[in-house]
Amino acid sequence: MKIGFSTLALFMKSFEDFLDMATADGFQLVEILCEGPYWPRNILTQGEGLEVFSSYDVDVFLHAPTIDLNPASLNPGIREETMRQINETLELASIIGAKAITTHPGMIHRLEDRVREMGKYFAIETLKEANNYAEDLGVILSVENMPGRYAYFCNTAPEHSYFLEQCGCHGTVDLGHANTTNHPDSFLELERIYYYHLSDNNGNKDQHRALGEGTLDLNLINGIERGIIELNNYEDVLKSRNLLLQLAK
Repeated sequence: MKIGFSTLALFMKSFEDFLDMATADGFQLVEILCEGPYWPRNILTQGEGLEVFSSYDVDVFLHAPTIDLNPASLNPGIREETMRQINETLELASIIGAKAITTHPGMIHRLEDRVREMGKYFAIETLKEANNYAEDLGVILSVENMPGRYAYFCNTAPEHSYFLEQCGCHGTVDLGHANTTNHPDSFLELERIYYYHLSDNNGNKDQHRALGEGTLDLNLINGIERGIIELNNYEDVLKSRNLLLQLAK
């Protein structure tokens, strides 16, 4: 398995810092969380420092902005801005040679079946259009599963599979999110999964604990080709990396 980490653990450091630490600590992958100072629109406008990515032998993924955005929003203005920011993330990925970007499938804020069905329709239409643009750019669009809550889309393996089929995109399986459902193993059976987010929790809440510190069945990780450790601090990233290396022996 190729192992990497999310820059969530190193928030506010530079691209060069991310890549230096990945190289020094033997990681093959990095996923850049495109929030705050790493907002794609700002980076694209500045257009500086992006040549650094060609100097490292590390596969780069991007996680599109999701804070305050929602492809399933009933508000067309929010959907349009969400689409714009996904597309900008795809453009940034194309420029720096990133392999894929991950985005969220959206959620609803009024917990009614009729609202959820409407939101599902809007989410799929938004993500389908984004995937068309991704294909034009030669970048993989990967939609992530969400925790086991009614408000979230892709909170079950069948719904995640449905989104991927309808949108024509790839998928990111977050095993921490999957662990909050009754059937985390079902997400491993999905087709078109490009990579995985790895973290642990108590089985009820998405806590981003180090691997081995929760209830996640670590046997689920066997056979995964690409895994991004997604934790809040780098010490836990290294602890989880070491556990993965032990499991692989």
